[in-house]
Parts: sequence; structure tokens; C-alpha cells
Amino acid sequence: MSLASIGVPGLIIILVIILILFGPRKLPEIGSAVGKTLAEFKKATKDILEEDDKDKKTDSEKSESIK
Repeated sequence: MSLASIGVPGLIIILVIILILFGPRKLPEIGSAVGKTLAEFKKATKDILEEDDKDKKTDSEKSESIK
């Protein structure tokens, strides 16, 4: 079961439950924290992928110079 199979009604139910649990005053804080967390995760993932690409290029350059 993936997130895409939840659908709009499921998302509305989840949002209503979150609203009941945390109240309207905490929602902006929670949304901001989630947004910052996702942004940091994306940045870390991008950095890791860039490092991996650099390592692959360095390895291929070393193997070409050996030939």
C-alpha cells in the first residue's frame, strides 16, 4: 500500500485527526518543522549523491591513467 493509494478522502480524514489532536494553534509550528525536516533531508541526500558522483569520476580517471 503506497501513499498514492490513500486518495483525497483519506488525506482529509488524516488532516482532521491531526487538527483534533494538536489544535489549530500548533498546526503552523508542526507544518514548519515538517518542512524544515524535509528540506534538510533533501539537502543531505543531494550532498551524498554528489559525493558519490565525484568518487565515481575520480575512480574512472584513475583507471584511465593506469591504462
